[in-house]
Amino acid sequence: MKIKQLVCMAALVTPFMANADTLSVSVGGGVWNESPDGDFKKTTDLTGVDVKNDLAWDDESQGYLFVTLEHFVPVIPNFRLIHTTIDHSGSNENADFIFDGETFNGSIDNDISIETTDLIAYYEVLDNVVSLDLGLNIRHLKIDYRINLTGSTTTVSDSFSETVPMLYALVGASPWPDLIISGELSYIAFDGTSVSDFTAKVAYTTDYFVGFEAGYRKQTFELDDVSDTDADLNFDGIFAGAYLKF
Repeated sequence: MKIKQLVCMAALVTPFMANADTLSVSVGGGVWNESPDGDFKKTTDLTGVDVKNDLAWDDESQGYLFVTLEHFVPVIPNFRLIHTTIDHSGSNENADFIFDGETFNGSIDNDISIETTDLIAYYEVLDNVVSLDLGLNIRHLKIDYRINLTGSTTTVSDSFSETVPMLYALVGASPWPDLIISGELSYIAFDGTSVSDFTAKVAYTTDYFVGFEAGYRKQTFELDDVSDTDADLNFDGIFAGAYLKF
């Protein structure tokens, strides 16, 4: 789907949306225990570098923060801001691969940082026993990485960022008040590139403004010639967090 088509679709459905009946603000964060999988390469390389076998990435605990504003003003959407950082590093004494035209044969070390900042504008179509939110997620993606051959000057590093609009949807159910079981998805695909972020979770808000959430999250990055880089990366695992809701 082209970006222009995505924006037009969001604009068409906007007039039919509704918002919450009250004003509320939620602030929270948590820990995501994710497992990496996949590979990436420069567009000039013949094969990709496997993040587990070549770079020796392992499961890591990552942090996330969020702020949500819901209100009762018609037409104006609700807003959610989410920041997630994925950091990985590894060492491999028996590496044997080519990346960006450089041969990495022997002992290597490497690190990568993937930061996503999501600004989600959404409307509550349904907000009863069944919940349905629809909207647009403007995601800023920043990637920094470095691969170094130990004891030599052979190092490849890069840093790039992209901002993309993604369709956003949440479907949930509340079997009793203050508890919601939901599935949430942000997604875009264009010109051979796709980015998705899926979450399935259970959240409960107590009578004392404190809430808790836990579930499963999966981020997928399929990049086709983005800053001369191709990638097929997946990060998934369970998470748990807490929040204050006023």
